[in-house]
Amino acid sequence: MLEARSLAAIRGERLVFRDVSFRLAAGGALLLVGPNGAGKSSLIRLLAGLTPPAAGALLWDDQDALDDPPLHATRLVFVGHMDAIKPGLTVADNLGLARRRSRADIVAALATVDLERFADLPARLLSSGQRRRLALSRLALSSAPLWLLDEPTTGLDAASVRRLEANFARHRAGGGMIIAATHLPLDLPGSVGLDLSRAGS
Repeated sequence: MLEARSLAAIRGERLVFRDVSFRLAAGGALLLVGPNGAGKSSLIRLLAGLTPPAAGALLWDDQDALDDPPLHATRLVFVGHMDAIKPGLTVADNLGLARRRSRADIVAALATVDLERFADLPARLLSSGQRRRLALSRLALSSAPLWLLDEPTTGLDAASVRRLEANFARHRAGGGMIIAATHLPLDLPGSVGLDLSRAGS
């Protein structure tokens, strides 16, 4: 169980949001919505442990999730709005950067986003949509229960969005949790929406 209690974030001297609270159980999904500047990306980064909250608490199974940053990092995989692709490496080698993986695991992960046939292609040759799909393929290599996603559908065509939604459904069916910041519709049955435009100053 992930629980946010009255979280607040400040960027510079500006209050981005305050009093953000939610609970997310195994198999749950939370969609963060709101206009640009509402704090969707800021909340995702806070939940990932990349920035501290200005107020409030983040709990994992009733324990302070941010007390042990290395432990918290093992619970989640974060895909930001920047794809973090190294253009000089092949598509497959980009997936092998974080930890040693077998070729079979890497190809299987690429298959979840329909990129397996490009495994040995330099990443610099990918289109913007393909680069986004490569970034999202990292989800398949992670056993972390919590997926944190910032605008995951940016640059994706309709078929790629449907494939991503199917990957989301499989993750949730296994007890995984998803929190996604998005301004586009996502088919996540039973998901809860959190409108951050209502959480500003």
